[in-house]
Amino acid sequence: MRRLLPDGADDVGLAEAYAEPARRRVDGRPWLLVNMIASLDGAIALGERSGGLGGPADQRVFFHLRNLADVIIVGAGTARAEGYGPPRRPGQRIGVVTRRADLDWTMPLFTSGAGFVITTEEARAVPVDAIRAGHGQVDLPAALGQLDGDVALCEGGPSLNGDLLAVDAIDEWCLTVAPLLAGGAAGRAAVSATEHPAGFQLAQLLTEDGFLFLRALRSH
Repeated sequence: MRRLLPDGADDVGLAEAYAEPARRRVDGRPWLLVNMIASLDGAIALGERSGGLGGPADQRVFFHLRNLADVIIVGAGTARAEGYGPPRRPGQRIGVVTRRADLDWTMPLFTSGAGFVITTEEARAVPVDAIRAGHGQVDLPAALGQLDGDVALCEGGPSLNGDLLAVDAIDEWCLTVAPLLAGGAAGRAAVSATEHPAGFQLAQLLTEDGFLFLRALRSH
């Protein structure tokens, strides 16, 4: 990786590039890092999957960020579209955020025992571990407070990102910008019914194989 900001440097390793001493529990919940990819024109998927935008460098960053996390969370729609399976790291778990708990329990993510759900108090009974918080909608601050560990990684999708933004729960935002224009109707990285402006500071900008890797921290 070549680092462009905050200072120029060649051959920067991922461990150095993504070190962040501030990652620790905050306000009774894990530090929340969001990782997304988008095209130059803002599309977050090709053919409804994000994988079509990536490349080898993006994959390395993706798995490095996963290794930094104690727990991973993802929206139900993204888990379905991307065909989520268990994480590579033994003992790591992935929580699927879902209001109705209407999921395919035969997915490898769940049959492996690595998957659990984050859902509402009144959602149906489920055959896997569940964190329950909120009525009608998942109470994200309360749910995050029930997660163990110091760092949680969110991998989208845009609705979950927008909901996390609305409750001011995002501490770090990592975005890969792919060197292509996509067109089509793919959405943005965070979507919500109303705007929720939140200030972030650019902490780092890396590049490799034409991709840009941006890392920003919440301004406090």
